[in-house]
Amino acid sequence: MAEGSRWRPPRPCEAYRAEWDLCRSARHFLHHYYVHGERPACEQWRRDLHSCREWEERRSAEAQRSLCESERARVQTARKHALVWTLRQSPPADWHLPLPQEKDE
Repeated sequence: MAEGSRWRPPRPCEAYRAEWDLCRSARHFLHHYYVHGERPACEQWRRDLHSCREWEERRSAEAQRSLCESERARVQTARKHALVWTLRQSPPADWHLPLPQEKDE
């Protein structure tokens, strides 16, 4: 970690507040419940917001450590999920031909 006085949170505190507000919104709740079948977990965004404000007000080492760990975990979670489909570099050679059901008609 960098020197305590020069270190800055990975995101501004307003970003944590916006993420927390979004997570608690009815629209997000319904979407998350429909897709995942469970309530969204918004507690981490609230803890991050609290840690960010703690850092801005008191320069707390615990808040700095908490934010670093949270962002590290968030990045690891995003990397864990690989793409389902393999991306192609060019279209198939026969992309312009009619589909099989169109040939029968």
